[in-house]
Amino acid sequence: MILKIRLLPLIFLSLLACAVFVKPPSAHGQSIYCASDDGKRNYCSANTRGGVEMTKQRSGSACIQGQTWGWDNRGIWVDRGCRAEFITRGGNGGGNGNNGGGQSVTCSSDDGRRHSCSMDTRGGVRLTRQISGSSCVQGQTWGYDNGGVWVDRGCRAEFVAGRGGSWNGGGNNGGGGGQTFTCSSDNGGRNYCSIPGGGNPNNVIMSRQISGSACIQGQTWGTDRRGLWVDRGCRAEFRTR
Repeated sequence: MILKIRLLPLIFLSLLACAVFVKPPSAHGQSIYCASDDGKRNYCSANTRGGVEMTKQRSGSACIQGQTWGWDNRGIWVDRGCRAEFITRGGNGGGNGNNGGGQSVTCSSDDGRRHSCSMDTRGGVRLTRQISGSSCVQGQTWGYDNGGVWVDRGCRAEFVAGRGGSWNGGGNNGGGGGQTFTCSSDNGGRNYCSIPGGGNPNNVIMSRQISGSACIQGQTWGTDRRGLWVDRGCRAEFRTR
């Protein structure tokens, strides 16, 4: 009996430590912090049935979906020093009402080859849920052109078309959802772009890739104390949160 009483504080502290890393559910799902502090793969328990989105990278090491982070039935995994905040989507992860989303399409490269799926891409395209185990990286294993969205090398995912030319509904005031701006590496070199309103670089996300060259966070775009940078031909629209 005495041993059980002594164990109670330890159990309470263990539960408290777990609570530090899992934030209360939001309107979009559960917010979770997951870290690969030892440089190895680490799993964080999460309900991933509706898909997962990285909301904020915390590490200096790149967090790239399918390479240094991803998810499966066990939860969210991170690897090679990636530390980031993630949010799970509830339900089936459709999420097609966000940001004025339009047509939703599932496109698959089941045979490992390039496949195209018809879609109205005039307002841009966003990947809303990766279904395959193979990574879906924009500009490498998926992208879009005037004919629709394409996937390659085993990528299978759900995509949603935008409306009105951008995911913020066009313009730079974003209706309370942040400001949209474009940054380009037109000469193939690194280029810095100022963030509207002198915003925090950590609160910038890529909303739409425009270039044929891949825009991959930590490789061809990122942020530091100087602001937002793009490199190696990346050109994209970014949004402040």
